[in-house]
Amino acid sequence: MSDIRHNAGAAGALAPREYHLAHEPHPENGTSLGFWLYLMSDCLIFAALFATFGVLGRNYAAGPTGKELFDLSLVAINTAFLLLSSITFGFAMLQKQKKNVGGTLTWLAITGVLGLCFLGVELYEFHHLIHQGATPQRSAFLSSFFTLVGTHGLHVTFGLIWLVTLMIQISKHGLIEANVRRINCLSMFWHFLDVVWIGVFTFVYLMGVL
Repeated sequence: MSDIRHNAGAAGALAPREYHLAHEPHPENGTSLGFWLYLMSDCLIFAALFATFGVLGRNYAAGPTGKELFDLSLVAINTAFLLLSSITFGFAMLQKQKKNVGGTLTWLAITGVLGLCFLGVELYEFHHLIHQGATPQRSAFLSSFFTLVGTHGLHVTFGLIWLVTLMIQISKHGLIEANVRRINCLSMFWHFLDVVWIGVFTFVYLMGVL
Protein backbone atom coordinates (compact mmCIF):
# COMPACT_ATOMS: atom_id res chain seq x y z
CA MET A 1 0.00 0.00 0.00
CA SER A 2 2.87 2.36 0.85
CA ASP A 3 4.52 1.55 -2.52
CA ILE A 4 1.34 2.60 -4.34
CA ARG A 5 1.25 5.92 -2.47
CA HIS A 6 4.95 6.47 -3.17
CA ASN A 7 4.48 5.85 -6.90
CA ALA A 8 1.46 8.17 -7.02
CA GLY A 9 3.45 10.91 -5.28
CA ALA A 10 6.34 10.46 -7.70
CA ALA A 11 3.98 10.69 -10.67
CA GLY A 12 2.49 13.89 -9.28
CA ALA A 13 5.94 15.34 -8.76
CA LEU A 14 6.83 14.68 -12.40
CA ALA A 15 3.62 16.27 -13.77
CA PRO A 16 4.36 19.16 -16.19
CA ARG A 17 4.00 22.64 -14.75
CA GLU A 18 1.90 25.31 -16.41
CA TYR A 19 3.17 28.88 -16.78
CA HIS A 20 1.05 31.94 -17.54
CA LEU A 21 2.59 35.10 -18.92
CA ALA A 22 1.83 38.29 -17.00
CA HIS A 23 1.63 40.26 -20.27
CA GLU A 24 0.75 39.39 -23.84
CA PRO A 25 4.02 38.95 -25.79
CA HIS A 26 4.68 41.47 -28.54
CA PRO A 27 6.84 40.12 -31.41
CA GLU A 28 9.83 42.27 -32.21
CA ASN A 29 9.07 44.49 -35.25
CA GLY A 30 5.62 42.89 -35.52
CA THR A 31 3.82 46.24 -35.55
CA SER A 32 6.12 47.69 -38.20
CA LEU A 33 5.69 44.68 -40.46
CA GLY A 34 1.92 44.75 -40.11
CA PHE A 35 1.81 48.46 -40.82
CA TRP A 36 3.99 48.08 -43.90
CA LEU A 37 1.52 45.48 -45.18
CA TYR A 38 -1.29 47.97 -44.59
CA LEU A 39 0.57 50.67 -46.52
CA MET A 40 1.08 48.27 -49.41
CA SER A 41 -2.66 47.62 -49.53
CA ASP A 42 -3.24 51.38 -49.49
CA CYS A 43 -0.83 51.69 -52.41
CA LEU A 44 -3.02 49.29 -54.36
CA ILE A 45 -6.10 51.40 -53.61
CA PHE A 46 -4.47 54.61 -54.81
CA ALA A 47 -2.94 52.83 -57.81
CA ALA A 48 -6.46 51.76 -58.85
CA LEU A 49 -7.75 55.32 -58.38
CA PHE A 50 -4.88 56.79 -60.43
CA ALA A 51 -5.52 54.22 -63.16
CA THR A 52 -9.22 55.08 -63.15
CA PHE A 53 -8.44 58.78 -63.48
CA GLY A 54 -5.98 57.99 -66.28
CA VAL A 55 -8.76 56.27 -68.21
CA LEU A 56 -11.59 58.71 -67.45
CA GLY A 57 -9.64 61.95 -67.01
CA ARG A 58 -10.35 63.14 -70.58
CA ASN A 59 -14.05 62.29 -70.62
CA TYR A 60 -15.53 65.75 -70.06
CA ALA A 61 -19.05 65.07 -71.46
CA ALA A 62 -19.06 68.59 -72.95
CA GLY A 63 -18.41 69.93 -69.46
CA PRO A 64 -15.53 71.95 -67.98
CA THR A 65 -11.97 70.69 -68.24
CA GLY A 66 -9.19 70.77 -65.69
CA LYS A 67 -7.64 73.77 -67.43
CA GLU A 68 -10.87 75.70 -66.92
CA LEU A 69 -11.39 74.62 -63.30
CA PHE A 70 -8.07 74.22 -61.53
CA ASP A 71 -6.32 77.10 -59.78
CA LEU A 72 -2.67 76.07 -59.67
CA SER A 73 -1.67 78.83 -57.26
CA LEU A 74 -4.22 77.59 -54.71
CA VAL A 75 -3.14 73.99 -55.20
CA ALA A 76 0.52 75.01 -54.83
CA ILE A 77 -0.25 76.68 -51.48
CA ASN A 78 -2.07 73.54 -50.36
CA THR A 79 0.87 71.39 -51.45
CA ALA A 80 3.19 73.60 -49.41
CA PHE A 81 1.03 73.06 -46.31
CA LEU A 82 1.28 69.29 -46.62
CA LEU A 83 5.01 69.23 -47.43
CA LEU A 84 5.75 71.55 -44.51
CA SER A 85 3.74 69.26 -42.24
CA SER A 86 6.03 66.41 -43.28
CA ILE A 87 9.07 68.50 -42.27
CA THR A 88 7.56 69.40 -38.89
CA PHE A 89 6.76 65.74 -38.30
CA GLY A 90 10.44 65.04 -38.89
CA PHE A 91 11.29 67.57 -36.16
CA ALA A 92 8.84 65.75 -33.86
CA MET A 93 10.69 62.50 -34.57
CA LEU A 94 14.01 64.16 -33.67
CA GLN A 95 12.54 65.31 -30.35
CA LYS A 96 11.18 61.82 -29.77
CA GLN A 97 14.69 60.39 -30.16
CA LYS A 98 15.88 62.85 -27.52
CA LYS A 99 13.05 61.69 -25.19
CA ASN A 100 11.76 65.28 -25.11
CA VAL A 101 8.02 64.96 -24.49
CA GLY A 102 7.33 68.69 -24.64
CA GLY A 103 9.22 69.18 -27.89
CA THR A 104 7.55 66.14 -29.46
CA LEU A 105 4.09 67.40 -28.57
CA THR A 106 4.88 70.90 -29.84
CA TRP A 107 5.99 69.75 -33.27
CA LEU A 108 3.11 67.27 -33.51
CA ALA A 109 0.71 70.14 -32.77
CA ILE A 110 2.28 72.25 -35.52
CA THR A 111 1.96 69.29 -37.88
CA GLY A 112 -1.72 69.01 -36.98
CA VAL A 113 -2.32 72.71 -37.67
CA LEU A 114 -0.69 72.42 -41.11
CA GLY A 115 -2.79 69.33 -41.82
CA LEU A 116 -5.94 71.23 -40.88
CA CYS A 117 -4.89 74.08 -43.21
CA PHE A 118 -4.49 71.54 -46.02
CA LEU A 119 -7.96 70.11 -45.40
CA GLY A 120 -9.47 73.60 -45.17
CA VAL A 121 -8.10 74.61 -48.58
CA GLU A 122 -9.22 71.32 -50.11
CA LEU A 123 -12.76 71.72 -48.77
CA TYR A 124 -12.81 75.31 -50.09
CA GLU A 125 -11.75 74.02 -53.52
CA PHE A 126 -14.48 71.37 -53.51
CA HIS A 127 -17.09 73.92 -52.46
CA HIS A 128 -15.95 76.33 -55.18
CA LEU A 129 -16.08 73.64 -57.87
CA ILE A 130 -19.53 72.46 -56.83
CA HIS A 131 -20.74 76.09 -56.71
CA GLN A 132 -19.60 76.41 -60.34
CA GLY A 133 -21.65 73.35 -61.27
CA ALA A 134 -18.63 71.04 -61.51
CA THR A 135 -20.20 68.28 -59.42
CA PRO A 136 -19.05 64.63 -59.39
CA GLN A 137 -22.03 63.54 -61.52
CA ARG A 138 -21.29 66.16 -64.20
CA SER A 139 -18.77 63.99 -66.07
CA ALA A 140 -16.52 60.96 -65.71
CA PHE A 141 -13.57 63.32 -65.37
CA LEU A 142 -15.10 65.02 -62.33
CA SER A 143 -16.26 61.73 -60.83
CA SER A 144 -12.74 60.29 -60.93
CA PHE A 145 -11.26 63.59 -59.75
CA PHE A 146 -13.47 63.88 -56.66
CA THR A 147 -12.97 60.19 -55.83
CA LEU A 148 -9.17 60.33 -56.01
CA VAL A 149 -8.65 63.66 -54.27
CA GLY A 150 -11.45 62.98 -51.77
CA THR A 151 -9.97 59.61 -50.80
CA HIS A 152 -6.65 61.28 -50.09
CA GLY A 153 -8.44 63.93 -48.04
CA LEU A 154 -10.15 61.23 -45.99
CA HIS A 155 -6.77 59.68 -45.26
CA VAL A 156 -5.47 63.04 -44.05
CA THR A 157 -8.57 63.36 -41.84
CA PHE A 158 -7.96 59.93 -40.28
CA GLY A 159 -4.30 60.85 -39.84
CA LEU A 160 -5.27 64.00 -37.92
CA ILE A 161 -7.60 62.00 -35.65
CA TRP A 162 -4.78 59.55 -35.03
CA LEU A 163 -2.41 62.46 -34.37
CA VAL A 164 -4.68 64.02 -31.72
CA THR A 165 -5.22 60.64 -30.06
CA LEU A 166 -1.47 60.00 -29.97
CA MET A 167 -0.79 63.43 -28.48
CA ILE A 168 -3.23 62.67 -25.66
CA GLN A 169 -1.52 59.33 -25.00
CA ILE A 170 1.94 60.90 -24.99
CA SER A 171 0.85 63.69 -22.63
CA LYS A 172 -0.56 61.09 -20.20
CA HIS A 173 2.03 58.32 -20.39
CA GLY A 174 5.09 59.93 -21.97
CA LEU A 175 7.30 58.35 -24.61
CA ILE A 176 6.82 54.77 -23.48
CA GLU A 177 7.63 51.91 -25.82
CA ALA A 178 4.04 51.59 -27.08
CA ASN A 179 3.80 55.31 -27.90
CA VAL A 180 7.15 55.20 -29.68
CA ARG A 181 5.84 52.40 -31.90
CA ARG A 182 2.68 54.39 -32.60
CA ILE A 183 4.49 57.59 -33.52
CA ASN A 184 6.79 55.61 -35.83
CA CYS A 185 3.78 54.12 -37.63
CA LEU A 186 2.06 57.50 -37.89
CA SER A 187 5.26 58.96 -39.33
CA MET A 188 5.27 56.35 -42.10
CA PHE A 189 1.58 57.00 -42.77
CA TRP A 190 2.02 60.78 -42.92
CA HIS A 191 4.99 60.63 -45.30
CA PHE A 192 3.08 58.14 -47.44
CA LEU A 193 0.27 60.69 -47.81
CA ASP A 194 2.83 63.29 -48.92
CA VAL A 195 4.13 60.97 -51.62
CA VAL A 196 0.60 60.25 -52.84
CA TRP A 197 -0.20 63.97 -52.92
CA ILE A 198 2.85 64.70 -55.05
CA GLY A 199 1.43 62.19 -57.52
CA VAL A 200 -1.98 63.87 -57.35
CA PHE A 201 -0.47 67.34 -57.86
CA THR A 202 1.58 66.18 -60.86
CA PHE A 203 -0.79 63.74 -62.53
CA VAL A 204 -4.13 65.46 -61.85
CA TYR A 205 -3.56 69.18 -61.43
CA LEU A 206 -0.35 69.97 -63.34
CA MET A 207 -1.04 67.75 -66.31
CA GLY A 208 -4.70 68.78 -66.24
CA VAL A 209 -3.77 72.43 -66.67
CA LEU A 210 -0.88 71.99 -69.10
